[in-house]
Amino acid sequence: MRKSVKSLLFLGGVLLFSLTNAQTKENTLTKEQIEAKKKAAAEEKARLPKPYHPEANAALDIQNAVASAKKQHKNVIIQAGGNWCIWCLRFNNYVQQTPELKQIVDNNFIYYHLNWSPENKNEKIFTGYGNPGDKFGYPVFIILDENGKQIHTQDSSVLEEGNGYSLEKVKEFFNTWKAKAS
Repeated sequence: MRKSVKSLLFLGGVLLFSLTNAQTKENTLTKEQIEAKKKAAAEEKARLPKPYHPEANAALDIQNAVASAKKQHKNVIIQAGGNWCIWCLRFNNYVQQTPELKQIVDNNFIYYHLNWSPENKNEKIFTGYGNPGDKFGYPVFIILDENGKQIHTQDSSVLEEGNGYSLEKVKEFFNTWKAKAS
């Protein structure tokens, strides 16, 4: 009996090692595959619109966005990120190219792209919003009410699905944070 248990344990270990080794081989990309993925990402990034402006006076722009929001009784969405961030560019493009989302945004929000990049980190502004990029990465969304008060910060990763974004999750996010009718 002892010999059988030892044999079974040994065979189990060999099987586990074999499965782990096979799985590792499947998950390992060749140098060529990695380069092809990098090239495809660079080509995609080059095609996408660039909504971030490192040279902008973000403090003034946000002040103007809040003033517009107050007049229109809307909230402000600040999408923080940069033109270097493929997920930031994908989100912007997804909203602009999805009529249902674009309509929700246009009807309910003043939208601003807050730049974070080596050229301009907008440190004072990010500090004022609790440095959400340090916690969540980019893009990260900061929701302001019509008076400019920060009411929510949203991690974008929960809106993702596969290699893009989930229509239902993004719609729910926008609908949750649009200004409530008075």
